[in-house]
This record gives sequence, structure tokens and C-alpha cells, in this order.
Amino acid sequence: MDYKRLMASWIQEGTVSIPQLLLSNYNTLGLNESEFVLLLQIYGHLEKGNYFPTPEELSENMSISTEVCSSILRKLMQQQFLSIDEGSSSDGILFEKYSISPLWEKLADFVIQDSKVKQTQKAMEEEKDIYTTFEQEFGRPLSPLECETLSMWLDQDEHNAIIIKAALREAVISGKLNFRYIDRILFEWKKNGVKTIEDARNQSQRFRPHQKTAPSNDDNQNKRKSVPFYNWLEQ
Repeated sequence: MDYKRLMASWIQEGTVSIPQLLLSNYNTLGLNESEFVLLLQIYGHLEKGNYFPTPEELSENMSISTEVCSSILRKLMQQQFLSIDEGSSSDGILFEKYSISPLWEKLADFVIQDSKVKQTQKAMEEEKDIYTTFEQEFGRPLSPLECETLSMWLDQDEHNAIIIKAALREAVISGKLNFRYIDRILFEWKKNGVKTIEDARNQSQRFRPHQKTAPSNDDNQNKRKSVPFYNWLEQ
């Protein structure tokens, strides 16, 4: 066997690159295996310059008949996974060609929608977690008014959960564990453009005197009281 010629023929056949995202989610998009493979067959023909392969050519390397292939092609176009566009050669001759751009558009829409869903789920989880964090720090369930204040910080003032937690920590360190104090911190941070945890840390350090405290075996409550703080309510 002439292995060099065999390798050359393989190389000449070319390759088809399939996005992993499509391979993992074609079923979620609404495609079954026959439809998916048929689209890949069309993709392969397009890559080799055959822009309008016939059902006979497409079904040749599949386990479906020409009639079934024609039926699937119609379905793919009806469901907007495939389209027929008009092309033109270098000498101006018009011809029809398949386009799988609708498939890529559906995949892009899926990615965007999936990202939005994940962001919403993450926001809901963070919102649920922030109530738990506040109740743990306060050592009691929050009152309806406190819950409403938290909701306003998130929805009306558009503070993210990370910044609210940072303000809570600042209040704890300062020994001023109350909602009025935390609200003032958030107000000052927003006024000064604090948007990340690093911004909040830098903003706090600007006002805290640089003091070193000796190590102590006191409990957490005494440690919190010994840390110098900036009184945000005096702004």
C-alpha cells in the first residue's frame, strides 16, 4: 500500500471544524442526529466548493434515503436552520447555494440566552445569600423594614451583592452594626465611584489610620472593637 498517496488523499479531502458548543448543544437547539449530520454534510460540501449539493450527494454518505434527505432539507429550511441564498461567479453567472448562517445565528442566540439565564440565577442566589449573611451578622432574623431596605439597595440603588457585603463588613469592623450606618457607607461609596471590592478596600483604607495592634487572645468581639475605623455617619 502506498501510504504517502493515502495520506495525501486524506489531506486533499480537507477537514471540517465543528464548534464544541454546537456538538454539545445541537439537541437543545432542536436538532436530532439525522438533521445534525445532514447539516454537517452540507457544511463539508460548502467547504469543498460544492455550494448546492443534491439530496443524492448528501445522502450518499449517510444511512438515509434520498427521499428522507429531501424531507429533512425541507424541514431544516422551515425551522430556519438552513437557507438557500443567491451567489454569483467571477464572470457574473448567478447560482443558488446553501447557507448554514441561520444555524450559527441560532447557536449565537442560544449562547446569549443561556448567559442571561445564568446571570439571573446567579443574581437570585446572591440575593438570597445576602439576606442570610445579614441575619448571621445581626444574630437575628431581619425585620420587614430591614428586608425592604436590602431590597431597595439591590433594585433601586443598584448596588451589587458584593459591595453590600463589603459595606456590612465595614460596619462590623467599625462596631457600627446598623442599617443606617451601612446605608451611609453605600451612599459614600457610590458617590466616590466604588464599584468593586478592591475600590471599597481602597476607599476604606484612605480614612483608617495606619496603626498596628499587638496580637491578642481576645475573642472576635474584642478584636473588632480594637480595629480603628472611620465614622461614615460624620460625613
